[in-house]
Amino acid sequence: MKLYNYCRSSASFRVRIVLNLKGLPFDYIPVHLVRGEQLQDAHRARSPDALVPVLEVDGHMLSQSMAIIDYLEETRPTPPLLPASALGRAQVRALAQTIACEIHPLNNLRVLKYLTGTLQCDEDEKTTWYRHWVRQGLLAFERQLDALDAQGVRPTAFCYGDAPTLADCLLVPQIFNARRFDTDLSGLPKTMAAFDACMALPAFDAAQPSRCPDFTP
Repeated sequence: MKLYNYCRSSASFRVRIVLNLKGLPFDYIPVHLVRGEQLQDAHRARSPDALVPVLEVDGHMLSQSMAIIDYLEETRPTPPLLPASALGRAQVRALAQTIACEIHPLNNLRVLKYLTGTLQCDEDEKTTWYRHWVRQGLLAFERQLDALDAQGVRPTAFCYGDAPTLADCLLVPQIFNARRFDTDLSGLPKTMAAFDACMALPAFDAAQPSRCPDFTP
């Protein structure tokens, strides 16, 4: 397997976590987003939407982190990242989609560059935008964990069940990004406990940006 990705990309980070959890070795191929390498013809040939990550696997090029993770879950199902029950799978996907669909799209690099470029927002305005939408999304995430606790499906600090799930794989990169922007993370005890439980595991720790070969402080 070859993973075309960028160390600070939260979507790439998700996939690295999943590959590590499933014990799947891969070649790390950096695509530097800030330098615009994702827009070069070589990468567009791999990813028509000019994004990362892209996973070369089983003779195919797969794009979009959630599609990549779904493929890995279906073709390499051990350990599972979704519960056995239909209800449990829906609940975990709801947590994951709070991040993938509600938080991340408003705050990815393209959006932030549009704010400071086309709309001519200054850095303070951009950061205010980022912090607002991330915090609102994480507050919603915390409320979802509260609801799951009322159902007794969180016996440990992980987002669901007693082992990491898809939800944890998406949460951890989002918290890393939130901390980079000094987002207020107070009042999120369950969310942060899940983050801490995950980061105690080698699969999560090894996937973080500072462990990547293309990382620069």
